[in-house]
Amino acid sequence: MKVILFCQNNYAFGILEPIKEVLEANNDDFIWFVKEHIYNDFPFKSDKHTTKVSVLKAYKSDVILVPGNEVPHYLRGLKTQIFHGLAGEKKGHFRIRHYFDLYLTQGPYFTNKFNELKEEHKNFDVIETGWPKLDIYGKDKNKYSNYKAELLKTYSAEKVILYAPTFSPKLTSGPHLINQIKNLANKHAEYVILLKFHPLMAQEWLDAYKILAENTPNIIFQEEKNIIKFLLIADILISDTSSVIYEFILLDKPVITFNSISEKINWENSTDYNALENLVKTNLEKDPFSKSRAYINNQFHPYNDGKSAERMVETVRSYITKHGVPEKRNLSFLRRLKIHSIFGKS
Repeated sequence: MKVILFCQNNYAFGILEPIKEVLEANNDDFIWFVKEHIYNDFPFKSDKHTTKVSVLKAYKSDVILVPGNEVPHYLRGLKTQIFHGLAGEKKGHFRIRHYFDLYLTQGPYFTNKFNELKEEHKNFDVIETGWPKLDIYGKDKNKYSNYKAELLKTYSAEKVILYAPTFSPKLTSGPHLINQIKNLANKHAEYVILLKFHPLMAQEWLDAYKILAENTPNIIFQEEKNIIKFLLIADILISDTSSVIYEFILLDKPVITFNSISEKINWENSTDYNALENLVKTNLEKDPFSKSRAYINNQFHPYNDGKSAERMVETVRSYITKHGVPEKRNLSFLRRLKIHSIFGKS
């Protein structure tokens, strides 16, 4: 089986890495497609890879795995959406753009909604597999425990707090929490605060938080691209409307959000940015939402066996065995124009 691992943003690397490992174990052939603007961040340069769509066309793939919203319709291969997050309430998550033949969903909440859309549009299939980025939860949840111990020792701290807001200008808490994060760090030396921002965050806020970290001993601005390491070591997450909330809740740890637009909030959500300090204390000490987190685990990602990447690979293999490999995907004129504007003409 010939597979394209399709990356438009650098968060795709951590999502696709478990699949790469399965493909290698199976001796399947694969190539990475990496958009030029993220090439410097690409961590697998010893693997076969390209930044050119023309190379992909010549490659004649069987399957294209895409943790993003677009893929060239004219490429050969089963165009498969594997998603870049778990935030179903975000604008566009359930938008059908007609680029994909197959949607591999993370859990029943997503599967049920996409099956409803399948009945409406009748031009794609839906199969639930789990999400490969979270395979480490089932395989090696304690992978970074030594790193956490050293971090706490270095800063003479007791707890690790992770602040990971969304980038969306309408939803982000970034502009509203910078002073509260500063005060929290200054008043509580027992906390070490990690800042992990989305790669699309506005540059002015990236710069502002970097300056804050440079001037505050127990605040660390994290440049590492894959957030999983920090999810695993953090004791509590501060965010807003971001899919990282669900990734963290699946670790059964407390979350604080500000002005979240999620449909079913099973964690601490506040409209008062000035309440940050008290909310952190309450949730670390009492964890009042511990019982309500079960809904997220059951509906968003019920797989804890660490084998979602394996299921994805075997699912697409079985699918093309049964249905064949699409040579291209038919699109409307406007959709074709959009693909041409992003990736060039066929």
